[in-house]
Amino acid sequence: MAWEFEMVAGPFNPRLTEGPAWDGEALLFTHIPASRILRYEPHSGQISIYREHTHHTNGLNFDAEGRLYGCSSGGRAIVRFEPDGSTTTIVDSLDGQSLNTPNDLAIDRQGRIWFSNPWNAGNIDPSESEIPGRNAILRADPQPDGTWVCRRMTTDTTGTNGLLVSTDEKTLYMIQTSPELRELRGYDILADGTLGSYTVLHQFGQDHRGPQRGIDGMCLDADGNIVATAGSYASGPGPMIYIWDPSGRVLETHPMPPGIDSPTNCAFGDPDQRTLYITTAGGHLFRVRHSGRRGWIMWPPVR
Repeated sequence: MAWEFEMVAGPFNPRLTEGPAWDGEALLFTHIPASRILRYEPHSGQISIYREHTHHTNGLNFDAEGRLYGCSSGGRAIVRFEPDGSTTTIVDSLDGQSLNTPNDLAIDRQGRIWFSNPWNAGNIDPSESEIPGRNAILRADPQPDGTWVCRRMTTDTTGTNGLLVSTDEKTLYMIQTSPELRELRGYDILADGTLGSYTVLHQFGQDHRGPQRGIDGMCLDADGNIVATAGSYASGPGPMIYIWDPSGRVLETHPMPPGIDSPTNCAFGDPDQRTLYITTAGGHLFRVRHSGRRGWIMWPPVR
């Protein structure tokens, strides 16, 4: 069944929207160049400013208790957006060195925050240096006294982007992204919380125009399948939404509307979690009401 994409917001200028996350009543998403979190209310169609001065926050996610966390790429930190309007820094360093530009995050039932830490120099002072963990998946672990400890979880990644923790919390899905290698990987999460070996679930190649744009962001459906944004008009089959099962079998592909390039991230929303929301490098927010799938999130409860 062909999907019907509906543009519900944008394009915003400067361009680039990201970080969609359902808050129980509305869809939050980030307008990165403006350092804003925006809020789209499906029933009214209204767009409002949820937060400003976010230091180019990119990915957003809620924990199991409904607390909102974000990747402050310009602030070089993982942060929590408090109900009173304040912002709490969770971690901003690894082994005493400043983080790079956190990009995306996933939170498990233990409250541990898994996040990617690439170097996007356009978001920060170019005189700042990169830390050794720039191509790693890191994790912020909550401690009994309320503090957090930042740990490096991968040593074999050469570029990191979006990531997910599987519904059974046995697998970390992550996007390996670098000029020479673009893969969707599944790492085993071991009983002690470390990562074991990984399986390559999908690899993006290249054609005469150059390497394909791989995955940027992804979410899970209720069956544990991976729904992801990938591709561009520059090479390969073009910009589209992919759906993989946990073994890496491609279940569906859905091209973006004509002229819409480089989808950046996606999240299911609406009270029944049956609408897929999609952000783009062009600064749009799209939705697909009848995707035939239902999303999976830890919070809020799905009606």
